[in-house]
Amino acid sequence: MDVTAAAPVEPAMLDELPWGAVWGQPAAVGVLRAAASDPDLMTHAWLITGPPGSGRSILAHAFAAALIAEPGDEQAMRQVLAGTHPDLTALRTEGVIISIKDARALVERSYFSPSVGRYRVIVMEDADRMTERTSNVLLKALEEPPERTVWVLCAPSDADLLPTIRSRVRTLRLREPEVDEVAKLIALRTGVGEAVAEQSARHAQRHIGMAQRLATDAGARARRDSTLRAALAVRGVGDAVEVAGHIVQAATEDAKALTAERDEAERANLLRTLGIAEGAPVPPAVRSQLTALEEEQKRRATRSLRDGIDRVLTDLQSMFRDVVVLQFGRDSDLVNRELEPELRALAEAWSRERTLTVLDRIAETRRNLEQNVAPTLALESMLVTVASGRTL
Repeated sequence: MDVTAAAPVEPAMLDELPWGAVWGQPAAVGVLRAAASDPDLMTHAWLITGPPGSGRSILAHAFAAALIAEPGDEQAMRQVLAGTHPDLTALRTEGVIISIKDARALVERSYFSPSVGRYRVIVMEDADRMTERTSNVLLKALEEPPERTVWVLCAPSDADLLPTIRSRVRTLRLREPEVDEVAKLIALRTGVGEAVAEQSARHAQRHIGMAQRLATDAGARARRDSTLRAALAVRGVGDAVEVAGHIVQAATEDAKALTAERDEAERANLLRTLGIAEGAPVPPAVRSQLTALEEEQKRRATRSLRDGIDRVLTDLQSMFRDVVVLQFGRDSDLVNRELEPELRALAEAWSRERTLTVLDRIAETRRNLEQNVAPTLALESMLVTVASGRTL
């Protein structure tokens, strides 16, 4: 069952807990606010969908706070929003997929009665990362949930979940903000100039988190520009191999930068918890715990790398989508305006069919990477299609 986002909520209403952190989704807030206060409008399982960066998980946690806390209990709401309330269980996978083990743990937790709150809420932020076997673990819990347990799943699209899951949830689709709306938010949050904020929002294709990173990281903006220009310069197999290696290396360095500090902090915290001084040898009795942490960090690094490569492919899609737009005589909504001269030249040199072939190949490469295909080989093959207009 789908929920149609209805009348917008007044902006002043969004300043209060727990909805203050939700940006740009007043209609969705209105639906969930009403459901949290009226049992007749509630259901036991929700699916919040929307494009990356639209605020799915933020909205899910705000909804959880509204469900768990008594009206007006700001302390309980803050606990839920901080992820420390005993009646909230949240999962955001650090790996490529959600494991059956993690899904079973959520299901087991869902059968506990609320300890202090009105409801027990289970939030799964990356429901699209479930395999079919993992999804089946959830089915019974969604079919026969305890009276005061609410599931909130998040995914880019309801099509990312099995039909058996979709039939057991109420879907709430978030709106996609406009570029100028994201730019205003980024400028407000970061203090960057309007031009940088607009460019970042446009290049991020309205993904709020990515726009904020681009706006505050000149190196990330430079790497994006360098990668797109390198792809435009591919003329043969040799170029494809070189550029593919460059993309993987850049994504690897980016992933290390994002995870290294966290990894070190986690390791230091674990050693302190185990009573081991910094620099001291690790006793054999606790090495298994350290090994388990290292394995988890490796899985997180793998996901971070694949996410980084996927962002590059998303950028490439935006660039060749601009070429198609120009080929159809439109130029008012280019994502990559800074490359307009080069893109116009490509639009004149290529047929529309060739550009669409390249776009299809990029989409196929993204799907292949989700299936653990070797990134470098997948990118090399894709870039050969860019150079030749033919698929291998």
